Amino acid sequence: MKEQQTVLTELKALLGDNVLTDEAILREHSSDWIGHRRWEKYNGCYLAQIPLCVIKAQNTADVVKALQYCNHNRVTVIPQCGRSGVCAGSETVNGAVALDGSAMNRIIKLDEENQLLTALCGTPLQYIEKYCQERGFTTGHFPQSLPLAQIGGLVSTRSIGQLSTLYGGIEEMLVGLEAVLADGTVIRTKNVPRRAAGPEPRDLFIGSEGNFAFITEVTVKIFRNHQKLWKRAYAMDKFKTGLEAIKEIMQEGWKPAVVRLHDAVEAGLTYSGFINDGENIMLFAADGPEGLTKATGQAVDRLVKKYGARDLGEKPVDLWYKVRNNTCDDPFHAAKTGLVRDTCEVSAKWTDIYRIYENVIHRFPREVENVTQISAHSSHSYTTGTNLYFVFSFSGDTDMVRARAQFDQAWNIIMEETLRFNGSICHHHGVGKYRAHLIPKEHGSAYRILEILKDGFDPNRIMNTGTFMPRP
Repeated sequence: MKEQQTVLTELKALLGDNVLTDEAILREHSSDWIGHRRWEKYNGCYLAQIPLCVIKAQNTADVVKALQYCNHNRVTVIPQCGRSGVCAGSETVNGAVALDGSAMNRIIKLDEENQLLTALCGTPLQYIEKYCQERGFTTGHFPQSLPLAQIGGLVSTRSIGQLSTLYGGIEEMLVGLEAVLADGTVIRTKNVPRRAAGPEPRDLFIGSEGNFAFITEVTVKIFRNHQKLWKRAYAMDKFKTGLEAIKEIMQEGWKPAVVRLHDAVEAGLTYSGFINDGENIMLFAADGPEGLTKATGQAVDRLVKKYGARDLGEKPVDLWYKVRNNTCDDPFHAAKTGLVRDTCEVSAKWTDIYRIYENVIHRFPREVENVTQISAHSSHSYTTGTNLYFVFSFSGDTDMVRARAQFDQAWNIIMEETLRFNGSICHHHGVGKYRAHLIPKEHGSAYRILEILKDGFDPNRIMNTGTFMPRP
């Protein structure tokens, strides 16, 4: 292993001013927005490990040079783009190189005939969406991180957007990509609607969080922006009943763009002006051609009222559209009030999802100190089941070791109950470093396939090792 100063000198000779070593920049790139890091930063503590340097790649050639050098010299590489994650996926380790693709920021082509868009990995999703809408299209992809996210990171973390019931997750939108393997080899997949020519290579990189390659270019589907929106909110007495209504909507075959059920705690915090105490709230929106949205709306209205829902009109949905990305505006909002706050998203079949919800809500205030909130909502549903997006907060301790222990306990309760009832421990935020130790249990006997892929793509274990997959 070369001395760190020698590595820096050689990288600067190779990549010039794109190698950054300013302490403020290194700190900025050391972690993402996982809850306990937000609390630490707000209190002036920087406990994440600092990288050796940040390489601001300007193009694929820079990525190739950086990876060839690091692979040859066994230097750990942490791929980064927007760093909007919340599971420590882009968090660095001492002596590592943060390889940042955010300067690779350009839309290469909008293909209107085939409804495809190709962009470099660092292109902001918000810019892509604006570009599409100006031309009568939409990406259909609206994660809460929209103001921060970049397209390469969305693919590498298997992102999903708030209109997923209609448009699908990023895995259903991705058509092709370019990526650079650990040894500097550039690979490119073909942009076709579908093929049966063996396993699809592009799928190997979705959700791999930089373990198998650095994604440099992405081609995704785009959709006509009809703007024929039907929207409606409903009050529901019981959370379990709301889940049953969503199940019937999905299993009848309807696909509203927005299907949300917030429990009574969340409903009371955001929608108190529309509901009675103790009620849950359901939010729906249908998008697409006018006839389709009308039929979808009528079906949703019929089905939720079958379960006793009370019509609240459109205004609660308008409010949700207005506030849905507020977290990105001020990530330290909770910390300013003395709270450690975070979210944790899981998924399970319809037969299991309510038991996960019930057990987590029951255990949380009994096992986590100074809890101020534990709540959940369902926001992404399927014929087979749905997700739960838990939101929790507790009074933060200024002893960072103690605060971290509280945070770990909070997450452990959600993970334990999810695994107990055969759910998945991560629905759309990715694994990161924080959940990596549970991935062998998540995948069971199939985990061996991931080990084989890691050994094949990255035999020297330089690519974000410890993220998504635990260190050996």
